[in-house]
Amino acid sequence: MMPALLSPETGALSCPPAEATAHAWMPHSPCGSSCVDAPAQAGSLRVAARLAGVAGVLLSFPIAHFATPRRRRAAVQRRYARALLACCGIRVRIVDNRGDQRVEGGVLVVARHIGWTDIVALTAFDNMSFVARADLVEWPMLGDVAKRVRVIPIEREHLRQLPSVIETMTERVAAGERVAFFPEGTTWCGRAHGTLRPALFQAAVDSGTPIQPIRLRYLSADGELSTIPGFVGVDSLGDSILRVLRSKGVVAEIALQPLEYPTTDRHELARRCERALEDDTVAQAFTDVIHGSENIAAIGAGAVRQAAVQRA
Repeated sequence: MMPALLSPETGALSCPPAEATAHAWMPHSPCGSSCVDAPAQAGSLRVAARLAGVAGVLLSFPIAHFATPRRRRAAVQRRYARALLACCGIRVRIVDNRGDQRVEGGVLVVARHIGWTDIVALTAFDNMSFVARADLVEWPMLGDVAKRVRVIPIEREHLRQLPSVIETMTERVAAGERVAFFPEGTTWCGRAHGTLRPALFQAAVDSGTPIQPIRLRYLSADGELSTIPGFVGVDSLGDSILRVLRSKGVVAEIALQPLEYPTTDRHELARRCERALEDDTVAQAFTDVIHGSENIAAIGAGAVRQAAVQRA
């Protein structure tokens, strides 16, 4: 059985065991429609307005990208990501648990994977490229955005492509870039989660690059974990987008955990990062809500908020 984080004061959610698929590196998430609790809250007019806003952001982004000098494109990408989240009704809350740790140059960013909004939320925080499913570049409108943020495509069915993906990751961080990847290998609902697969951590070992673990989770208006952004099971892209557009009060919480430094063992590094993503200790250096109110009340009044207030 696989444990799932619900809130600091509740027990675990039992999920059926993940099934093996094409090979051992390609896990299968047991999460499906039964994991997603998404009551429709936004009215039809608001959904229509949000959809128009999303279309406007996605259609205008390539124009803004080409019209902007190269040195300013990173800032444009962050602003557009924030605008896209705002059109979806999602706010972002950033919690910095790194203390005095800072690093210049290339960094590998590791996070758990819940849905397509993960990439948008992380881009709203900082400019980075992503290792993502190869067919992402073929998705309507979102695919063009994926190309602009220089997605590194990966086909999980084909292990032979792994060395070239790792090589590309290594080259980019060596050049001073930030590269994010989701080592669970598939999406989960946000309550349950999978094991971090060690293969792509080899890029950190090869380049000597530190890893920034980011604990990304979505909270509802009452401060509980939200599964609305979960892109799981038989979901189509249209299903997922509509569910997000019909939601209210969702907050994407990005918690920057202490940096992890590589040794020569990618398996050991993956386990350390896994522990970092499960660590709920908050030594909060700053809190910043990109879109919405500027205090802790932005994440609601439920158990998650109560625990955060007690720690603050």
